[in-house]
Amino acid sequence: MAPSGTADRARPTRPTAAGVKEVAAAAGVSLGTVSNVLNRPEMVSPTTRAKVETAMATLGFVRNESARQLRAGSSRILAYLMLDAGNPFFTDVARGVEEAARAAGLSVFLCNSNEDADREADYLDLLEQQRVQGVLITPVDPDSARLSKLPARGTPVVVVDRSIDDGAHCSVAVDDVFGGEVALSHLLELGHERIAFVGGPNNIGQVTDRREGARRAMKRAGRPAEDLVDLVTGALTVAEGRGAGQRLAGLPAARRPTAAFCANDLLALGLLQQCVSLGLRVPDDLAIVGYDDIEFAAAAAVPLTSVRQPRQLLGRTAAELLLDESSNPDHEHQRVTFTPELVVRTSTRGNG
Repeated sequence: MAPSGTADRARPTRPTAAGVKEVAAAAGVSLGTVSNVLNRPEMVSPTTRAKVETAMATLGFVRNESARQLRAGSSRILAYLMLDAGNPFFTDVARGVEEAARAAGLSVFLCNSNEDADREADYLDLLEQQRVQGVLITPVDPDSARLSKLPARGTPVVVVDRSIDDGAHCSVAVDDVFGGEVALSHLLELGHERIAFVGGPNNIGQVTDRREGARRAMKRAGRPAEDLVDLVTGALTVAEGRGAGQRLAGLPAARRPTAAFCANDLLALGLLQQCVSLGLRVPDDLAIVGYDDIEFAAAAAVPLTSVRQPRQLLGRTAAELLLDESSNPDHEHQRVTFTPELVVRTSTRGNG
């Protein structure tokens, strides 16, 4: 029979972490010596340092990084605010950021704006409040005033995957106009005359640059502007690529492009999937070029021709510039631009 009334329940007590005082007592040293081991280990003799480290391990001491951060005014954390965490391109860039951060003994926060300017602004506020050492960002709008406010208040910002020359930031990017030219020139050289450009939204700078490069290639080849059919998408996703494939297949045969250049690989993979499901042959009925050369491009049912970007190198270079800006009083802003390259596969050349 259950007892009546309200039973007294003992609340579990949370273990208290050992602090520097306990470590000092266990090691038989002063608090200053423990502090030096944590912050300036080169000032402590190897024998004494070993005693303190043994005491820390025995007591299960964990450094209070929040307290150190308050004293120092900044953390040992970099942040990368990416445009779309669902796109493997940005996770590959993040790997490069992490490589540079780990080499410098720092950690990385990864944030996703999801192409939403309000969400991006919220993250920038949060990261500044957390006193991160610096912010790497692939911005929704590279002209946003918010990007200049952070450096002015002491938080360095490096723009990734967009070239910017405003004197207030470093930037690391790929020449996307040239990449668009390379992609279209390849399709023109294969004899295609009517070509679709698949990509959007148009407020994304990478999309407009790649479209501009495509238009330049058409003009240089003497092709009329209307031979580049613009299929704007609502996002750079596989689903939007499938939708573009449905729209292409619905065009009258006389006006249907025989090739498509997609603003990224996710669009190209969706387009490829839709074409295959509708019975269209790639590249016989429609040749397809993507952009980024993510790992899935080569592994597609029809291996995808794509414009390759040095994804991890982008991230690593951007992080190194950010680290220099945060620690070097003589730092000078740089605009680094890499040249993309075309990787030709079956989706344009076929198996021949």
